Amino acid sequence: MTEKKTQGPSGGASASDPREIALDILIEITERGELSHIVLRQALDKYRYLSRQDRAFITRTVEGTLETMIRLDYILDLFSRVPVKEMKPFIRALLRISSYQILYMDRVPDRAVCSEAVRLAEKRRFSGLKGFVNGVLRNLSRHKDEISFPDDSIRYGMPRWILDMWEKMYGHGTVLEILDGFLRERPVTVRCCTDRARPEDVAASLLSQGVEVVRRTDDPTMMDLRQIDRLELLDAFREGRIVVQDYSSACVARAAGIQGGDLILDVCGAPGGKALHAAELLRLCRKEKERPGRVIVRDISPRKVEMIRENAARCGRDSITAQVWDARVPDAEMLDKADVVFADLPCSGLGVMGRKPDIRYRLKPEDIPSLAELQRQILSVIWRYVRPGGTLVYSTCTISKEENEDQYRWILENLPFQPVDISDRLKEKSERDSLKEGFLQLLPGRDSCDGFFLCVLRRI
Repeated sequence: MTEKKTQGPSGGASASDPREIALDILIEITERGELSHIVLRQALDKYRYLSRQDRAFITRTVEGTLETMIRLDYILDLFSRVPVKEMKPFIRALLRISSYQILYMDRVPDRAVCSEAVRLAEKRRFSGLKGFVNGVLRNLSRHKDEISFPDDSIRYGMPRWILDMWEKMYGHGTVLEILDGFLRERPVTVRCCTDRARPEDVAASLLSQGVEVVRRTDDPTMMDLRQIDRLELLDAFREGRIVVQDYSSACVARAAGIQGGDLILDVCGAPGGKALHAAELLRLCRKEKERPGRVIVRDISPRKVEMIRENAARCGRDSITAQVWDARVPDAEMLDKADVVFADLPCSGLGVMGRKPDIRYRLKPEDIPSLAELQRQILSVIWRYVRPGGTLVYSTCTISKEENEDQYRWILENLPFQPVDISDRLKEKSERDSLKEGFLQLLPGRDSCDGFFLCVLRRI
């Protein structure tokens, strides 16, 4: 990591000090309740002039500290006379981020971590505690190879109640697969817009700009990218030839059985990945003289709807109309109109903790049934938009059965739908018997993607 000396505003991060920037980001998330992916994205945009190496250091340090925070707090309590929960917020964040570097970042010498922590404590007017900070970190450095963990919750940095829930649903072996999956490096996954460019040409363009590209075997239109600094500087992104989308999310449009000329409604669609995919399939499927299809994508947030519009414009998707709409509010004009309805509904997000590690600290056990009830409220409204014979695709980015398989059963028992065999639409997952019943649960670790659930149902 490149060390910089330029000083920024008094009391804040130096203009070019990646350690201090990372520390301030962590404080925003853990002490002030901000969302990790938003704060990190905003900070990287603010400090875009930093080197790729420094920006990568900031990202890894923040995400790694969040991911292992339960483990780090356990370790710090072993070496500190003051429990973590009783520390001053700044000191707590400083020790967390410093202990992560000592334990899990081999390229950063322990002595450098300790001295930088002392410097930051002094700079932020905690000179009286710099001896305490130095003592805890040096003691940790001396004894780090002797640490053991009492259980999986601490070992994997996952709240106990989440592990207990998963144990009942999936069994111990599968839970360990999920936990290991969350700890793996997360590349940026993109989908090539095949009506605008061939995947091999996109790959060549990305490689020419220094990006590491791995073509996925489960979907030849998708790639895993590494060594990316700023996505918006890539020609393929700026020209609308790629869309950031996880493999799991891309399964939705593929499983829907979209036909040329379809009217597709995405009721909770931000940031628009599924709608963009649907618009591409409409163009690819359209036959000569067939009426053009349309995609209406909605979200309750005006800011997110504007994001959808920007993405649609970048990719040249003029078949997409983005609207601000609360999915719980009925729309009489859409009754029985849509050939396909995407219902990717608000959920606990347990499947994307590999990308948003702070979810595990925000979520409470009582949130799961509350979210399941919200999903049913929305489903009770939006199913009526599906024309008779049309398709409803319900999906979530979680791995809670109460929000997934239980909702699938609820729809079949309470609404006029029957499952669609999607074995031929997702052939790479053909070994999953559930595809014949119209649903698929993807799990981190077992599947090389985010945790995700989808089911495809036809209105009777």
